Amino acid sequence: MLAIFHKAFSNPPEELNSPDSHHGSKKPKLPEETLNEFLSHHPHNNFSMGFGDAAVLAYVKPDQPFSLKQRLFCGFDDIYCLFLGNLNNLCTLNKQYGLIKNTNEAMFVIEAYRTLRDRGPYPADQVVKDLDGSFAFVVYDSKVGSVFTALGSDGGVQLYWGIAADGSVVISDELHVIKEGCAKSFAPFPKGCFFHSEGGLMSFEHPMNKMKAMPRIDSEGAMCGANFNVDKFTRINSIPRVGSEANWSAEWASH
Repeated sequence: MLAIFHKAFSNPPEELNSPDSHHGSKKPKLPEETLNEFLSHHPHNNFSMGFGDAAVLAYVKPDQPFSLKQRLFCGFDDIYCLFLGNLNNLCTLNKQYGLIKNTNEAMFVIEAYRTLRDRGPYPADQVVKDLDGSFAFVVYDSKVGSVFTALGSDGGVQLYWGIAADGSVVISDELHVIKEGCAKSFAPFPKGCFFHSEGGLMSFEHPMNKMKAMPRIDSEGAMCGANFNVDKFTRINSIPRVGSEANWSAEWASH
């Protein structure tokens, strides 16, 4: 999967953007170049959707209908989700949220996001922590222009993110696409964490602790993005809680 969001809408972490990215022999590419390269690797089973200058989502249709690492893409009510992996407790979650039995993982994630955005009965970290399985997902809310991304903690699925030539954030499970598109401005997305474009990066396993960025140095001694880890010694005042679409960013801004 591939998701690209304009920097004005995604607010990526500054530490992802390496100062050495534009000085080496390999320079970051523009988003359209990265998209075209991704699609060229999967010429017969790809699908992509653009949202003007704000975002683009691309998806590779699975070769087999059932897989341990299924790939899903769906949209509802101007919210779109790319999902990779499986949720072991999907039936329980569907029942908890009042969804029909055959609701797939991507549709469930959209419903969970809508619940957070509009009603917010639980903190965002608790909602993601309730997901049992190997998973990665990217949600784009085109109505309000926000991004919500998460990666499971078990290491069964990999996810990477980086910065394109124009400052856009690029997210994909394909490392070679990230390396080619972002040069040295990329890093693995941290396991057990989620990112919201208004609230930044947070651990859903350790929500009371802040995240810290550690510079990554490649074999040439150049900075190469940053690794993000839980700061075990620095705690936040309280667990963020979302009350409505209007105050999602306000709640996060206070932490």
